[in-house]
Amino acid sequence: MGLIDDSLEYALEPTGVVPSWKVLIVDDEPEIHQVTRLVLGNFRFAGRQLQLISAYSSVEAEALLREHADTAVILLDVVMETEQAGLDLVRTIRDELNNQFIRIVLRTGQPGQAPEHEVVAAYDINDYKEKTELTSQKLSTTLYAALRAYRDMRTIEASRRGLEIVIEASSEVFSHHHPQHFASVVLAKLTQLIGVEAGALCCRIAHPNGVLPDHFHVTAASGEFSRYLSRNADEKLPPHMVQSLQLAFRKKQHVFSDDHYVLHFSDSDATEALLYVGESHQLDEHGHRLMQVFCSNVAIAYENLHLNQELFDSQLDMVYLLAGAAESRSRETANHVRRVGLLAAMLGRLHGLDEATCELLNFAAPLHDIGKIGIPDAILNKPGAHTPAETKIMRTHAELGARLLGGSRRPVFQLAGMIAQTHHENYDGSGYPAGLAGEDIPIAGRITALADVFDALGSRRCYKEPWPDDKIRDFIESQRGIKFDPELTDLLFANWEQITQLRLELPDN
Repeated sequence: MGLIDDSLEYALEPTGVVPSWKVLIVDDEPEIHQVTRLVLGNFRFAGRQLQLISAYSSVEAEALLREHADTAVILLDVVMETEQAGLDLVRTIRDELNNQFIRIVLRTGQPGQAPEHEVVAAYDINDYKEKTELTSQKLSTTLYAALRAYRDMRTIEASRRGLEIVIEASSEVFSHHHPQHFASVVLAKLTQLIGVEAGALCCRIAHPNGVLPDHFHVTAASGEFSRYLSRNADEKLPPHMVQSLQLAFRKKQHVFSDDHYVLHFSDSDATEALLYVGESHQLDEHGHRLMQVFCSNVAIAYENLHLNQELFDSQLDMVYLLAGAAESRSRETANHVRRVGLLAAMLGRLHGLDEATCELLNFAAPLHDIGKIGIPDAILNKPGAHTPAETKIMRTHAELGARLLGGSRRPVFQLAGMIAQTHHENYDGSGYPAGLAGEDIPIAGRITALADVFDALGSRRCYKEPWPDDKIRDFIESQRGIKFDPELTDLLFANWEQITQLRLELPDN
């Protein structure tokens, strides 16, 4: 999406660079060009001078208009290479060039060739003047009116396009529900919106409690600021930018400076703040309004993100606790089921599953043994081997879990139900409850089976101590193609260090 185009040309001009109004003079008489330039030589409108461009035929004028699409006014003769050349050019401008902004002032020395009432009715022009009546004063007055109309139309168009851009950018911001992606999306859209070339950075302050932090840690960055990622902005940015960061944090409000902006966002508890800083040119009033609209939308999205995340985290904690309790009637296995979810998602990515499916695996795989909630304690926590009768009862947990979860309309629980049903199926067909084999076992079931056994072997249970890594490797290798999918087994071994690191990062309680 190109956010800086000619529709925002004047709204986003840098301070100190004032563009000229482009006026195209189209006439086959050189004297007309000379007189027009003499009269308009010192003309100013809204503090801007004119850039006068000459064309001596309609063909030349059309070429110049294609080159200078931002021409504000055209002073157009009617009779040139043909008696209708000027009028034909009007249709070309409006229909072929699709330029509805340029103000067309028709000037004719032969009004009989193009009567005013007929021309105004048939052609999309903005003014009609006979050359004999265009005195110096009237020409200036005509040009004031034409430029004012052009400016106002461009302002309206800039507002319309700007609001479209803000709405589109805001929609994309609202569509991202992951905190790690949110800041990056906001930075990207904001830098596009205001035309920041150098880039931007974002600092997140956790639990500030109103106290100015020692450092502003960069959690997201773009452009030239990317080299500051995971560093302290206050140690890298110029002092005046650091002062703006501090001011925005203390005042809990946006700070607009001449060469940069700092935008402040916080959640409802004011426990976190998101700060953006980017070098840029000075925005005008229109640019500030667009910025404020976008910032308001970002603030709402940021608040919703944290509220949704807090609710989601609470629900996820409950799921993990219930899943862990279902396995052994204690909280000791809560981290086991967390790790199974993370391992399943990791294996899914390594296998090439799409990110949405991997996210579902992360939340669904922990529920693989939820059916154990229906298994008696004496069987579930028996330290020794099960009798054939006990084994039969124990194995019912797969179908029980599938029944518990399968009735939900939620995709995560539907996937969890399928995993509960199939994670004890073996690759060679010797598993239960249905004796599925190979790729007849859903990939989510094959992944969770490997993740569950890998982590369970390395975890302490009432009936065993955790196995050392070499013994776990030997067992899984012995079951390659028997219990476990060979391809997934190879992926596990190829990424062994990364996978075993998870147990260190999330140990058993």
